[in-house]
Amino acid sequence: MSQVQRYPHWTDLPYAGEQRPPQMNEGVEFESGKWKTYFIKHSQRHGFKKLDGRPIRLAIKDPQSIDWNRELQLVKKAQTNLTAEQKKMAVYWGEGPPSKQWTPIVDRLIDTYHVEAPRAARILGAVFSGMNDAFVVCWSLKYKWLVPRPNQLDPNFSTVICTPKHPSYPSGHATISGAAEAILSYFFPAERRKIKELAEENAISRLYAGVHYPVDNDEGLRLGRQIGRIVVDELKKDHVNGHTLDQPLIEYRNANVYPEDYSQAIPFRFEHQCNSLLLNEDSMEESTSYTEWIDPKLFY
Repeated sequence: MSQVQRYPHWTDLPYAGEQRPPQMNEGVEFESGKWKTYFIKHSQRHGFKKLDGRPIRLAIKDPQSIDWNRELQLVKKAQTNLTAEQKKMAVYWGEGPPSKQWTPIVDRLIDTYHVEAPRAARILGAVFSGMNDAFVVCWSLKYKWLVPRPNQLDPNFSTVICTPKHPSYPSGHATISGAAEAILSYFFPAERRKIKELAEENAISRLYAGVHYPVDNDEGLRLGRQIGRIVVDELKKDHVNGHTLDQPLIEYRNANVYPEDYSQAIPFRFEHQCNSLLLNEDSMEESTSYTEWIDPKLFY
């Protein structure tokens, strides 16, 4: 049996550079864990269930089995050794909502494989409805477990991008990327390797950004892939005139889906006001461990 790891909650500690802890009702879309889903259903007893009523045992570790102090050290180590390429990756994937960078990827796949309009709409609908379901599951867990961000466990920790105002575990970027990977790999199996690389790059970019622990990303990918596979199982049930509706495109056409020099495919001038500490390239000061300063009463 795994040892129980106690940790302070996201609502207990301020972000580095801020004066007070975030409040639950200030969290980004804190009620979205209850939103409508399309390929899965809410279940009072099990959390979520499949459309046929079978309960879903979510593929993710309980946060109380995770050593968050060790995870923090891994985040800090990554920041200390951050390369220019990793920083560009963090900024690219972190710009806008997590679904933003998947939009040009899906579009390029559709164009490269000459997908006709009705089938293109089906692919887009499946991918983004699946992302919706993955987000709902992810957000339900974020606000259930309230795992604090790295810059809450260390009040001196600076990040590459602004830390989002919602709990850390699991990573939303990783979860929706896992779902997108599974769904797109179903429609475009010839591009499976590249799609997987993009999903994993999106996930690890959150470590490079300093806003997520490695386990947030690893477990988020695992969870998202599970939801994506459930979506695919439902898609496979669709038939027309006795044959399967979908026709996965198996001829490899080498779609150019990688970001070019990490420039935004869909540029937009987002506002970048941030109250938490951001990384100063001229200063890579050593941070402290949260065990050195956090009030022991915060460990429940």
